[in-house]
Amino acid sequence: MRATICSAALGLAVGLASQAALALDYRSVGENLAPMYDAPSQKAKPLYNIARGTPVEVVVSLEGWSKVRDARGDIAWIEKRLLAETRTVIVTARSAEVRAQSDAAAALVFEAEKDVVLDLLEAGPAGWAKVRHRDGQQGYVRVGQVWGL
Repeated sequence: MRATICSAALGLAVGLASQAALALDYRSVGENLAPMYDAPSQKAKPLYNIARGTPVEVVVSLEGWSKVRDARGDIAWIEKRLLAETRTVIVTARSAEVRAQSDAAAALVFEAEKDVVLDLLEAGPAGWAKVRHRDGQQGYVRVGQVWGL
């Protein structure tokens, strides 16, 4: 009986953890050079400033604050009001190829260098995302070449 209860509790914990893992919440920074802190307070130690448009993954949300992770894996706190609902991705490959269709053989629209931020228009077919460069060009990029999805 005790083993059954432990197994049920373990199964519930694993199920909840896997649901949480599927619910990734990405946002982008909405203000230019938003300060990042080591704790959820303006009185906390400022760590660095983050540029407008940079994608971040929300790890924890508290009243007025979000603990976020960036593409490098750094974790810090930012005021919620400084985050935008718009989604962006950042190029993590040395160069990302943006194609006219979600196909490796499709025409190359443009290449984006590492650390370039692209607007996320929509998740494309498996393994692809539709993106737009700030100059207006758009196309499909392989998800392995960007972060923020």
